[in-house]
Amino acid sequence: MNANSIKVLVIDDEPPIRKLLRMGLSTQGYDILEASNGKNALEMLAEEPALIILDLGLPDIQGHDLLRMIRGRNENVPVVVLSSRGDEAGKVEALDLGADDYLTKPFGMDELLARMRAALRHQLQVQGERPVFRSGDLSVDLVRRIVKVGEKEIKLSPKEYDLLRVLVQHAGKVLTHRFLLKELWDELTDAQYLRVYVRQLRQKIEADPERPQFVLTETGIGYRLRAAD
Repeated sequence: MNANSIKVLVIDDEPPIRKLLRMGLSTQGYDILEASNGKNALEMLAEEPALIILDLGLPDIQGHDLLRMIRGRNENVPVVVLSSRGDEAGKVEALDLGADDYLTKPFGMDELLARMRAALRHQLQVQGERPVFRSGDLSVDLVRRIVKVGEKEIKLSPKEYDLLRVLVQHAGKVLTHRFLLKELWDELTDAQYLRVYVRQLRQKIEADPERPQFVLTETGIGYRLRAAD
């Protein structure tokens, strides 16, 4: 994906972090916009950034409240949140509010760039839904409901297929336990049901279910399907 002319809004109150991101992302061709607080960030939305990097610890507006405001003005712009280590509840809340991904400070630039590319790629997929998803040996035909690993067709139960379909529709994005339970069962809130079906799905599509390559666990948060090739 060509980063040229892609505007990225960095919302962080720490000048060293903004400088690090400005220097690291600019060398990759991204056009960097900066905001040191929530008020400035809301004003910068008028510049129509293609992606937002949001630090949850801001001085004037609580990060989750700002995320709600951003989503109220733009439902689709990808948002990658930055959070402190160990703040699992904060990450889950941000994802449930519509963030696309998260990174824990301190983070590496290569990891951030990979998460940004995945979020931007997911946005393009949403805009032009592709009927066949491919990641490594896994292919999922969403029109004909055919799942294959290599040349072998995989038979899934209706619920296993529904789980895989939701993961495919959000490939590369972290999906929380709460989101997946709501998508698949309406009334159920016990993540144990979800773990059972994830385990069954892995038994069918993973070469080694104990070391999954496709359905990845985000500890304490949820699951992520490996992004499309």
